[in-house]
Amino acid sequence: MTPVTLITGASSGIGTELARVFASQGHELVLVARRQRELADLAEELASKGAKRPIVLAVDLAQRDAIARIVAELKSRNREPAFLINDAGFGLAGPSTVLDLGDQLAMIDVNVRALTELTLTFAASVIRHRGGILNVASIVSFMPGPGMAVYYASKAFVLSFSEALHAELSHRGVRVTALCPGPVATGFQSRAGIRAGTAGETTVLAISPRRVADIGYDALMRGKRVVVAGAGNRIVVFFMRHLPHALLMAIMRARLRHISKVDAQTL
Repeated sequence: MTPVTLITGASSGIGTELARVFASQGHELVLVARRQRELADLAEELASKGAKRPIVLAVDLAQRDAIARIVAELKSRNREPAFLINDAGFGLAGPSTVLDLGDQLAMIDVNVRALTELTLTFAASVIRHRGGILNVASIVSFMPGPGMAVYYASKAFVLSFSEALHAELSHRGVRVTALCPGPVATGFQSRAGIRAGTAGETTVLAISPRRVADIGYDALMRGKRVVVAGAGNRIVVFFMRHLPHALLMAIMRARLRHISKVDAQTL
């Protein structure tokens, strides 16, 4: 089978920039996201710049049959992943007892279950090609997040899972990297229910989606276990790891009360 690089969440933000970076390095791509039109536009853009036209799969990873559909589509095209880029994910701001239960379970389906299923489903082909897996986590992976409890926990899973896989697969020539960006100006904030201009995407900690993608690509190719994108964010993570959790949670609770569209009194 022909090796490809499969990228989820490719229709916007960091996922789109990762597609551009991998395409510029000669990877044949499979682009996965819910939005067909955005994927088709991206595929056209990449092909117009000389890349092999990507395969586009409009799939909602929250659906239980999503990975089976991806497997079937790749098999029908005689393709298999040498590199897997798990970028798809979303967050919701607000108290977990107030936010819609179904929405929060869908978040787990996308951020945790689909990422895990994709990784384990395609592990054999990645190993066969001595390729790599890049999982997009976050600097919030390093702390609890009252006010975004399920999202923060899901990203903690991504970090832990990725680090363990790195240890399990490195001796087989497979690179596994957890990419941990901080504030990035994407559509994430709007979908999460975060008030515009309050999430820090315009602060000195923020870096562009393209810069995050470049850092992630470089770290994966160098075989790094974890990379925090941006010097300022690395400083933040250092303090996260050393502050008492009680103090850290108080700080995060106050911040999330500030940025959430949900009634602050419920936080």
